[in-house]
Amino acid sequence: MWRYLKRVLIGKPLKTLDEGGQHLSKFRALALLSSDALSSVAYGTEQITTVLVTLSAAALWYSLPIAGIVLILLLAITLSYRQIIHAYPSGGGAYVVASTNWGRDGGLVAGGSLLVDYMLTVAVSTTSGTEAITSAIPAAYPYSIAISVIIVFLIMAMNLRGMGDSAKLLTIPVYFFVFMITVMIIWGLFNIMTGNIEYHATSAIGSAVPGMTAVLFIRAFSAGSSSLTGVEAISNAVPNFNKPRSKNAANTLAIMCVILASFFGGVTFLSYYLGIIPDSHATVLSQIGSTVFGGHGVGYYLLQLSTAMILAVAANTGFSAFPILAFNLAKDKFMPHAFMDRGDRLGYSNGIIALAVGAVVLIFIFHGQTNLLIPLYAVGVFVPFTLSQSGMIIHWFRTRDGWWLGKSFVNLAGTLISFSLVIFLFWQHFPNVWPYLIIMPLILLMFHKINEHYKKVAAQLRVAGKTQVQIKDFDGATVIVLVSNVTRVTSQAVNYARSIGDYVIAMHVSFDENPGKEHKTANEFKAEFPDVRFVDIHSSYRSIATPTLRFVDVIAKRAAARNYSTTVLVPQFVPRHPWQMALHNQTSLRLRSVLNSRENIIVSTYNYHLKE
Repeated sequence: MWRYLKRVLIGKPLKTLDEGGQHLSKFRALALLSSDALSSVAYGTEQITTVLVTLSAAALWYSLPIAGIVLILLLAITLSYRQIIHAYPSGGGAYVVASTNWGRDGGLVAGGSLLVDYMLTVAVSTTSGTEAITSAIPAAYPYSIAISVIIVFLIMAMNLRGMGDSAKLLTIPVYFFVFMITVMIIWGLFNIMTGNIEYHATSAIGSAVPGMTAVLFIRAFSAGSSSLTGVEAISNAVPNFNKPRSKNAANTLAIMCVILASFFGGVTFLSYYLGIIPDSHATVLSQIGSTVFGGHGVGYYLLQLSTAMILAVAANTGFSAFPILAFNLAKDKFMPHAFMDRGDRLGYSNGIIALAVGAVVLIFIFHGQTNLLIPLYAVGVFVPFTLSQSGMIIHWFRTRDGWWLGKSFVNLAGTLISFSLVIFLFWQHFPNVWPYLIIMPLILLMFHKINEHYKKVAAQLRVAGKTQVQIKDFDGATVIVLVSNVTRVTSQAVNYARSIGDYVIAMHVSFDENPGKEHKTANEFKAEFPDVRFVDIHSSYRSIATPTLRFVDVIAKRAAARNYSTTVLVPQFVPRHPWQMALHNQTSLRLRSVLNSRENIIVSTYNYHLKE
């Protein structure tokens, strides 16, 4: 049943040689890797105006110069990441750049920040998509968290089908959103130029606004910079592009950033010109669409549908980048090696599933509220931005390749702006971003503990080139067979034990509930195997594991004195259908788990397969 369901949801397994078919063209890569960045158009302007309106509606004109500075930062980041793509075509983005130029700990800070950020990407995107749905369908508002969780698992299932299938499915919502925003901006500007839409700005550009301070301006700028999240995803996924990979990835990044800049600038201008004021029940983009398309008509609902779709699938950028970053960290022995394993569809399935679980946890922690997630989300982006761009300055001064001085200047500008944003985010949004100061040290500790474990394992397993491996020779073998009842399973297990062991012992644990059973089992066993020693151990506390372990320790000690090996054979029957396992106790599983703690004992399982 499970195998059939898995094939329906995920599809047929792909051969390793089919990996080339999973590589991306620029058209598909734009859909797969830009959904997060493009979706920020839906909430970037709103984040700016939400901060400004706390002073007064007259302060909303400041959204225009703030948007201009955000676009300058976008240009610096785009140029920087194009350089990273060409300089580090193996992928890994900020983690690889920071590790190479700032050292291991710098790379781990960047990698850890991005891992958390990708979980926040999924959480923010799905909660934002849910807000777009509830703006159009208010009756769905009480079910916001449930809707967000369902969206996360749907996108997880889509990504488990492989990158090729994901890209095909994402082309519709991404390009539908691009089309609808383009239509809305062009139609809005056309109506403004023809006089069909009147000027409703809350104040003229350049108007003096009492109470406006540099601190408020910077706070609005730091909030609006959330529009730049997701720009780094393409640099992480360079190996997934068609050849020439670096060129295709760099061109895709440029296309994405041109679209993002046009949309962000256009939406911010329309928001100012139309006098849009943030509303808890209708997003800024929803209000713009309603005005431009003349009410809640077909155009408005298509815009809301496209917005909900892109915000929902924007989480896919995290699903594309997180597994690759986790793979690079696992390859460097800072994350479990399970993140290096490819699934049936050649994707890093463990990374995809881990990301989905982490995002759902965040949604529950923050109660599905986007505004609580975005400041922490922005910190997770701009810390790696700062490390990667400053790392590129070191890279250019080390390599002095091409126009290295000019490139260094671009990276310096990006570094200063990114670092300033990190400072301002902590300064102005500390109540929302303080968890970063707890999470990052814990993640770094986890990385170092994992790395330390792998180093110790390697040191203990490594065979030195000139050292002769010492192999211990045993004079014989002691086999202990664990017996519950005398059945076909027991009989065959004992016969197998006699074939491999010089000395066989059958061990049974009896309880107070059935005092006659121990004698019955002993008599049945002796009648079947008169030449095999049978030991019955009484347990007054209904525990099988403790008396078994105690007995095995004694026998193992005696066997070692005779230079015998000790094997514990655990018989078990295997039902024909996997679901039937739930109908039986898992005593054999518990016993194996306990026995595995002993260093000089071999634990083996004898499986008897049922036919019906």
